[in-house]
Amino acid sequence: MKLALFVSGTGSNARTIIDRFQAHPEDGVEVVLLVSNKSTAGALTMAAERNIPTLVLNRQEFRESEVLLTDLARFQVDFIALAGFLWLVPAYLVEAFPDKILNIHPALLPDYGGKGMYGANVHRAVKAAGETESGITIHYVNERYDEGNTVFQAAVRLDAEDSPEKIAERVLRLEHANYWRVIRRLALAAHQEEGGQD
Repeated sequence: MKLALFVSGTGSNARTIIDRFQAHPEDGVEVVLLVSNKSTAGALTMAAERNIPTLVLNRQEFRESEVLLTDLARFQVDFIALAGFLWLVPAYLVEAFPDKILNIHPALLPDYGGKGMYGANVHRAVKAAGETESGITIHYVNERYDEGNTVFQAAVRLDAEDSPEKIAERVLRLEHANYWRVIRRLALAAHQEEGGQD
């Protein structure tokens, strides 16, 4: 599986994914491209240090299918993982990669999802509601924020004294432990569907 990662920020999830699959080629996943919507994203430097090609798109380029689809085809991308990517994925991309775009969300969807619910906003809302657990949801992407079919969820217990920052730490550990595993599982399933052998 040739994987593209879409990232808006520092890319700690992307780093975990890249490091895992570069160290374990037997997993059958090769990260071939990192795409960002911010030229200052720390993830770009991180990817370059690991010899992963990078691409920075402005909003117009992202909305125009020819530009992005041409680049994805050039790198033979067949799967996309959003790892802290904040723009809504346009319909043309969802149509070009049906059930082949994953997102990870730092809460247990359907709660705390939708537009504006990302990063610290999620953890502040979880804290304000007095939740006793939070977690992650890995889901396929459709044309609406956080509404695609769920692939995987994992929860973590919260203590009453946990700050939003502490909740973020707990949830991030779940993200790093599980996102690459789900990608590997889907790669294996795709390989088996194509008649490949282990």
